[in-house]
Parts: sequence; C-alpha cells; structure tokens
Amino acid sequence: MKNIMGMMKQAQELQQKMQDAQAEIAELEIEGTAGAGLVRVKLSGQGQIKAISIDPSLIDPQEPEMLEDLIMAAHNDAKSRSESVIAEKMKDVTGGLNLPEGMKLPF
Repeated sequence: MKNIMGMMKQAQELQQKMQDAQAEIAELEIEGTAGAGLVRVKLSGQGQIKAISIDPSLIDPQEPEMLEDLIMAAHNDAKSRSESVIAEKMKDVTGGLNLPEGMKLPF
C-alpha cells in the first residue's frame, strides 16, 4: 500500500511539473529568420504568430513569390526552433522518459 501512495505522490508531482512547463512554454517567444535575417517571424510557445518583420528592401511588387517564400521559410525556422525548445523542456520535466503520444502536450 505504501508503494501505491508513493506512486500517487510522484504522479501528482509530475502533474504539477507539467502544468508549470505548460505555463512556461506559453510565455515563450521564438524567432525564425530567412533571407540572411531580412525576414523574421516570431512565434509564441503555442505556435501563434506574434510578429513578422520584413526588411523594406525585399518588398518588390514585381516579385511577391520571393517574399512569400521567405516568410514561409522564416515561419518554418521558428516552428522548428520552437519544437526543439519545447522538447528539451519536456525532457527536463519527465526526466527523459518517452511519453506515449496521448500523454504528450498538445502543442
């Protein structure tokens, strides 16, 4: 019975750590860049775009596709960086355990 109580306490501690990590992740802002830093996209820890910065030299009405591609590349860079940061934070919380897909954070 004592073993079950210990497991329950550990589960509660893990739940609190997960909640703390979720709050910390929600506050993150991760920036991705493209075009040698001329296009920047900032994402929240939950994947929402917080800001986009475009150097005016890139704004050419004759070539909108280039700017569109750079914005997508900067977004993808920010998303990749965000996923890495979140994975590292979750690794710290779970002590390196690989949680099943259904137990992972939804963002």
